[in-house]
Amino acid sequence: MSLFNVFDISGSGMSAQSVRLNTTASNIANADSVSSSIDQTYRARHPVFAAEMQKAAARQNDAAAGVQVLGIVESDKPLNVEYAPDHPMADSNGYIYKPNVNVIEEMTNMISASRSYQTNVQLAESAKNMVNRTLQMGQR
Repeated sequence: MSLFNVFDISGSGMSAQSVRLNTTASNIANADSVSSSIDQTYRARHPVFAAEMQKAAARQNDAAAGVQVLGIVESDKPLNVEYAPDHPMADSNGYIYKPNVNVIEEMTNMISASRSYQTNVQLAESAKNMVNRTLQMGQR
C-alpha cells in the first residue's frame, strides 16, 4: 500500500465521522420536540457505515480501503408517549408524542465520533510527517 493511500483512508474516516457527528447533533437538537401524532414525531437517526474492502480487493496492486456511508436510518425504538391533556399539542385522547432519543446515548455517541475523527486527523498528520521526512532524506 502506498503511503499516499493513508490520506484517502483517513479522509474517508473523517468524512464518515462528520456524518455521524451531524446526525447525533440533529438527534440531540430534536430530543425535546413534541408532536400530536405518531407520524409527525421525530425519530432518532443513525448512519450506516461499510468498509470498502471489496474495492481494495479488486485493486490488489494499489489497495486502499476506507469507510463508506451507506445511508442514514431511523431508529425503530418505540416513541415516548405521555398523557398530557392540558398540553397544547395533545391529540384528541390527551397524548403527546416525544422522540425516541436517549440524550445520554447520543452524548456518548458524539464523544466516540469526535475521538474517532481526532484519531483520523492524527493518522493523516503522522503520514504527512513521514512523507516530509522521506523527502528531506533525499535532500542530504
